Amino acid sequence: MNSTPHKLIILSLLVVFSTQAKAQNISIPDSLIGWTQTWVANLNGSQAAYNNWSQGGVSTLSGTASSVFTLMYKKDQFSYGFRTNLKYGQSKVKDEGVRKTDDLIAISNRFNYQFREDGTLSSYATIVFRTQFDDGFEYSADPNVADVRISSFMAPGYLSESMGLSYKPAPAIIFEVGLGLKQTFVTEDELAPAYGLDPGENFRSEGGLTTGIYYEKEVFENILYTSAVETFTNFLIPFDETDVVWGNELVGKINSLISASFQFELRYDNDFSREIQLKQVLSAGISVNLY
Repeated sequence: MNSTPHKLIILSLLVVFSTQAKAQNISIPDSLIGWTQTWVANLNGSQAAYNNWSQGGVSTLSGTASSVFTLMYKKDQFSYGFRTNLKYGQSKVKDEGVRKTDDLIAISNRFNYQFREDGTLSSYATIVFRTQFDDGFEYSADPNVADVRISSFMAPGYLSESMGLSYKPAPAIIFEVGLGLKQTFVTEDELAPAYGLDPGENFRSEGGLTTGIYYEKEVFENILYTSAVETFTNFLIPFDETDVVWGNELVGKINSLISASFQFELRYDNDFSREIQLKQVLSAGISVNLY
């Protein structure tokens, strides 16, 4: 009996009833000895066309390409993880032109030292860089009003370093707390005020408290759920201006080539806006293990 329809039904139900996240933490298996690496490429897309269709509809064409490379090492109580996460997507909507739907450059390094053989308690240090490939716009609903450019490559760019303690009470969940530094780069002067910098400034450095909660579990066969909540509290500003990122991702593998995913991300960054930022992406396409 073909199990593919059942996988599709389960995945659809989970997408409807779940909120999902993308964890930035690099989870290194306790069983690992020496080096290992993975490289996964994804190409997702959708297309819809309407002509004299009674129910109406707008013709669209969209696609997103992504690549995740992970390198891990473990020997005795020490481990190291490296990950690059690259993603870019566009959508063409009839009468509205081409618009960006996804854009990410993220490079993560993680060093870990276990105090206990079971891995429940350890110290960690991380270095993370994040920016985007292309210009980002706030699109106007009025065709007579020009779109406003709000971001670009290295505008902003973020570099953060942290170190602290990690507690892993169960294989699927990790709690972390530590001290961190965060550097914000905005290389274009006109965009600097949008990210809390004074006109003419291109760089800001902050120090503060970092926390993280990470969850990763295969909830059904070939269906992986990951969730991460990360915070950064600047010691010099009010506590209610703490940066918060909550990312979720649900990935289902239909077969060896086709997969589907649902992403939900919530951010609060007082430097950019006092309103909560939300992103939701449902996609399906080809997933290839390059290595």
